[in-house]
Formats: sequence, C-alpha cells, structure tokens
Amino acid sequence: MPLIAPSSYQPPVYLRGGHLQTIVPSLFRKVSVNYVRERIDTPDHDFLDLDFSLFTLNSSLKPLIILSHGLEGDSSRPYLAGMVQHLNRSGFDCLAWNFRSCSGEMNRQARMYHVGETGDLHHVVQYAVQQGYKTISLLGFSMGGNITLKYLGEHGRAGTLHPALKRAVTFSVPLDVTTSATRLEAWDSMVYNRRFQRSLKAKIGQKAGALPPALAASDWQRARTIRQFDDLITGPLHGFSGAEDYYTKNSSLPFLPDISIPTLVVNAKNDPFLSPECLPETLARELTNVWMEFPASGGHCGFMDRRGGLNGTYWSEKRAVQFLTQDFS
Repeated sequence: MPLIAPSSYQPPVYLRGGHLQTIVPSLFRKVSVNYVRERIDTPDHDFLDLDFSLFTLNSSLKPLIILSHGLEGDSSRPYLAGMVQHLNRSGFDCLAWNFRSCSGEMNRQARMYHVGETGDLHHVVQYAVQQGYKTISLLGFSMGGNITLKYLGEHGRAGTLHPALKRAVTFSVPLDVTTSATRLEAWDSMVYNRRFQRSLKAKIGQKAGALPPALAASDWQRARTIRQFDDLITGPLHGFSGAEDYYTKNSSLPFLPDISIPTLVVNAKNDPFLSPECLPETLARELTNVWMEFPASGGHCGFMDRRGGLNGTYWSEKRAVQFLTQDFS
C-alpha cells in the first residue's frame, strides 16, 4: 500500500507553526453538539458515559462512527465535537464515548484509563452492535487514536474483529509512546506536559483513598513530567512495572501490520506531541490495510482548512468523510 501525500491539504497561511495550529483551535474554536448521554455498566462494576449525536432519530440502520478522544479530553473538545458535527451532516450517527474519569464524574474503580486500554472500547463496540448497528467505523484522536489502532491490531491478529467494523480513521497518533513521551519533555512542549500532569494529579488526588497503599504512598505529587507520573502511578495502577514497560506494551506501532480493515492514520510533521518514530514512512509503504498521510502542517489535532477559518469545517473532518465513504472494492 503506497504512502499517500494528500494533494488537497492546504495549511492555513495565517497560523504558522505546529504550536499555533495546535493551541488556537483548542482554545478558541466554538462547536455546539446536542448530545444524548447514556451510561452503561462495565464488567468490573464501573461505568462509561456515551454521548450520542444522531443523523436522524431511530437511525440504527445508518452507519455509526465511534469516536475516541485524547488524553484528558472528553466528547466536548472542539476537535471531536467538530468532527461529530461534520459526520452528522454527512449522514453518520455518532457515538462519542468518554474514558473513565473524563465525563465529568469520577469513575468508581481505582483504575482509570490509559494509552493502550482497549477493553473499554471493545465494550462500547459490543454495546453499539446490541443497539442494531450493522455498519460501524472507529475514529480516534491522539491517545484515542492509539487505542483505536491497538484494538484493531489485537483483534485482527486474533481473528476476532466484529464483522460490523468496516473502517477506521485516526489523527495525531503517538504510534511510539516512548519516544512521544520524550518529545513532550522537550523545552518547547513542556507546557503541554505540565498541563496534562496537573490534570492527572488532580484526579488521582480525588481517588487517593482507593489506590493501593504502595501507590498512594509514592511521591507521585512531585512528578514533573508525564513520564514520571506514568512511572509512579499510571503504569503500576494498570499492571505494568513502570513507565517503560507501560509505553512499550501499549504503543500501537507494532499492531499496525495486523489491522484487517481499511484504516487511515494522519500525523502532521509539525505536531509538537509526536516524535519522528510516529512518521514511519518506510513501514507505511509496506502495510496492506493501513493508509498513512504525513502532511507538513496541522499541529496536534488541529488541521484547520484555510478556506473555512477557525469555526468552519476543518480539513481533517473533510478527509475523514472522504476515507469513510471511499470505495475499496
């Protein structure tokens, strides 16, 4: 499968550089989506909050897109809500699920979510199938993209992917989590690093009483980077020995060759979250079912269209619909 360089991509001339292309849409884009929330129970007696936005009522015969947000995101983030809005206009039902602890209410169990947690996504897929949807695609941003790709690779390798799953699209994916964590420790990206670890610390503070004693007693409050926090909390809390074990086992890059449905990965070359290892051009030319695009611009979950402006339809939204409706026969 050849690497694709999208000729239609037009970087916004009024936003120069990956940082502005990341920050401006995140802070200033306004998108309103009328979600209908459903809460479902998980097998371990926790819950997930699912936000539906339907093309029409009683529309389970329509294709459904299941959307996964990024680290410390939720269904209301502009990058995700904008995608839902455009997908609805294009005839798709949407299910934007919120990771554990991300829906506005803290989850019940000590565990939360992590960069390779695919069990909850599988539970959401099963729930969608139970609602009568027969054509389902997955769409993920950043961490949600890594979870999506790892999930598809796991089930493709095992031959257990549900036949209702037809396509997948991902943007700004840390395909190699270890080197992406290193990229976030660079001087120009530490602002994102600090923001994430402050948010995660606040959540752990809320549920410190539910943590295993050894983790609660660790120096997690002194962590200054995501890597340090993951080494002390995220990794051990979810069964890994530390950050390196956690990152290595949950990077989606090794799972890409096992993906069995048409899948698109779009990573911008100026993304301040991603390492060069997340732009694997050699591998991209060898994959059977995965299309990879590495535009020069776009930032992290940005991808504005110069003709649409801040609050218009973004290039990523148009590209997703193009791929989801493309004939691969």
